[in-house]
Amino acid sequence: MHIQENVTSTFRGRRASFAQMKIACQKIPPAGTVNRWVVYKHLCIAKATFGINDRCLAVLNALLSFYPENELSARNGLVVFPSNRQLALRAHGMPESTLRRHLASLLDAGLIIRRDSPNGKRYAHKTEAGEIEEAFGFSVAPLLERASEIAKVAETIVTEAKHLKRTRERLTLCRRDCLQLLDTIEMLEQRDVRRAYHDQYRVIVDRIPRRAAVEQLDAIFTELSFLRQEIANCMNFKDDAEELSVNHAQIERQHNESKPESLFKDNKENLFDLKEEPAQSSRPMPGLSQAKAGLQNVDVSLDLVLRCCPDIHDYATTPIRSWRELSDACRVVSSFLGIAESAYREAQLCLGQERTAAIIAWLLQRIAKIQSAGGYLRFLLNKARIGDLSVSNLLLVDPVKQMQTAMSQ
Repeated sequence: MHIQENVTSTFRGRRASFAQMKIACQKIPPAGTVNRWVVYKHLCIAKATFGINDRCLAVLNALLSFYPENELSARNGLVVFPSNRQLALRAHGMPESTLRRHLASLLDAGLIIRRDSPNGKRYAHKTEAGEIEEAFGFSVAPLLERASEIAKVAETIVTEAKHLKRTRERLTLCRRDCLQLLDTIEMLEQRDVRRAYHDQYRVIVDRIPRRAAVEQLDAIFTELSFLRQEIANCMNFKDDAEELSVNHAQIERQHNESKPESLFKDNKENLFDLKEEPAQSSRPMPGLSQAKAGLQNVDVSLDLVLRCCPDIHDYATTPIRSWRELSDACRVVSSFLGIAESAYREAQLCLGQERTAAIIAWLLQRIAKIQSAGGYLRFLLNKARIGDLSVSNLLLVDPVKQMQTAMSQ
């Protein structure tokens, strides 16, 4: 049975809002339905967007409780007609003056519309069978009409809230990492360095507002992540520099021991080396003198290395302006590439510190085309021993083509 819900004039000169008249004139498909509590839940999430508060939601909840079905449908009618006293009881004893104020807010928000009777009362005309033929009161047709709009707004709010929560979590973890790294620096007796980084940390953290937007937190998280990486690189650089200084001493000792005149200079000193690697310690490295002779005339400029291998800059704590700074960065990269410590020392002994750094930077730049950086380094060392390695030409050659050429010979 169709229930009459024509647009009626307001009682006693009440003004109908533009939203009320617009929605009242729209045609709602008879087959359109929506669960009343689902749309109410979405409104609870999006209440600020629609300009209502929790008391307005309590009144709307009371109105929906008078609807006989869970599904809002034009076929079953969309008008509820409780008295103010009944509505106040369903709204947990809300005073009638407060009730009227929040009903007006729901009307202004375009979530309900009035269907006033001739005398302003709320009631319904029923048939002899007891079915409602025409009702006067509050129509919840806007909830059915705007259900998809309300759902989209609620979904957007939930997504933004989740993003904000995740960003806050990442920011908290980043702050914790920075503080732990600063404590570690202090334990390493680097108090001046810690003070400088801690000042930068406080400048960034103090800019976090109490109620920050997602964009603000994203920008602060980016700055704090850079600071965390800078602190970590500083600690790694200190450890690598100490290890590199030790390796320089070891390389120099091995270089002296590899000379023929110093092999048997001290039998007791070479006894341990003879047990560990008898083939290498009993005679000079094969092709070492030939490799050095072939590389003495090769001039590899630092500028050429940096232009051909720009990725090495990402692993340097400071801008690379000298061979020493390049070597320090390549020392870290060699471990990252999986190059064994023995292979790295052998390369420095055979090629020298500068050319080894150039080759490591080249391996990093071409790592996508190389399956094993350590194996390729030994391949280059073998070429150096026979005097067939040009580091300057290597920087401009595709590693795959070079390996194929070597395998075909």
